[in-house]
Amino acid sequence: MKKNSKLHRNNVHKSGYKLDDLCVAYPELSPFVFENEFQNKTIDFSNPVAVKTLNKALLFKYYDIKYWDFPDSNLCPPIPGRVDYIHYIADLLRTSGITSKVHVLDIGTGATCIYPLLGYKYYAWRFVGTDIDKTSLKCAKEIIAKNNLSENLSLRFQKDSAHILEGVVNKVDEFSVTMCNPPFYKSEQEAQEATERKLKGLNKKGHQQVRNFSGKSNELWYKGGEKAFIHNYLYESTLFKDQCIWFTTLVSKKDLLKGIQDSLKKLGASKIKIIDMGQGNKISRIVAWTFQ
Repeated sequence: MKKNSKLHRNNVHKSGYKLDDLCVAYPELSPFVFENEFQNKTIDFSNPVAVKTLNKALLFKYYDIKYWDFPDSNLCPPIPGRVDYIHYIADLLRTSGITSKVHVLDIGTGATCIYPLLGYKYYAWRFVGTDIDKTSLKCAKEIIAKNNLSENLSLRFQKDSAHILEGVVNKVDEFSVTMCNPPFYKSEQEAQEATERKLKGLNKKGHQQVRNFSGKSNELWYKGGEKAFIHNYLYESTLFKDQCIWFTTLVSKKDLLKGIQDSLKKLGASKIKIIDMGQGNKISRIVAWTFQ
């Protein structure tokens, strides 16, 4: 499949999916691979099972993740994009002189526990993952245990959905960096409209309305949307500014950047970085800030 030169220079997936190699390493993928009208091998990206199996194959072949399973109702993260975030965080830490004993807080780790898995497997970082969904945490715990990673990856339950850092960060915690992939939508309706646009882009107009990456409510929408979530996060970061060197979040909407920067300046951030990420036709970015 085609190359994606917009991915991070260290991203092993920037040369595209090598489906033949993946099928050899993970035979369960083979039934989903076919040749399209251009005689190129591909999968049906509107099929959630095919997408999930492809990502399982990537984790198996490139990251030695032997077990990775979760309910179909949960978000299935595309591995190339998720590992890009990891690589850009590694760049951020390296330029700050942080190259060892990295301890990461993953906000909203989800049932897949994807950032802790990738961050530990690629860079040997230790992680604490948090979530407001006990079922997701139970699933993530099983993934961690079955891959023998319990010594380096741990989980915490956020019992109050109104908070992001409060209630899960302890007084004795010290983190190198936080990571966060916030809910993008204000409501289920807005998420469904995005799904319809995605299916139309995949030439599946009229197709049964299923998200090709699935997703539960707490993963996809938040009252007030991405803007409200992030600004809550910005404020709470000031409460723990001495316990974490860098705070970061993904931001999908470019028009939110000015408001985020203005708020961080008012909150006393000493440094703010905007890191562009390119993933296929989609452009995203990471906002990173520190008070130290």
